[in-house]
Amino acid sequence: MSFISLLQAAGDPTQSQSMLMTVLPFVLIIGIFYFFIIRPQNKKQKETEKMINALKKGDKVVTIGGIHGVVSSTKEKSVIVKVDDNTKIEFNRSAIAGVINEKPVAAKEEKTETKAE
Repeated sequence: MSFISLLQAAGDPTQSQSMLMTVLPFVLIIGIFYFFIIRPQNKKQKETEKMINALKKGDKVVTIGGIHGVVSSTKEKSVIVKVDDNTKIEFNRSAIAGVINEKPVAAKEEKTETKAE
């Protein structure tokens, strides 16, 4: 649209309403993409960065390749993971998919306590 047609539309209420009805679906689509795709992805990325920066010796981890192990030592950009008694592998920090928590043991204890009552 040219600037002249915008000025004409400003004077005519029916054309300004039709312009609003044309632009409104695009605004809604952009809003939906932001709240359902972009925002959750940014949150997940921040959580992953926080987890990777918090890695320390003794953490049980899983790599993106599915290798389970215990962090033996950390460097600035890499992590050495102890996989077996005599086997250590060095990974980039970005290759760590997650830290394994030992909380299921506590959940089992709570279930046995509720059954005893």
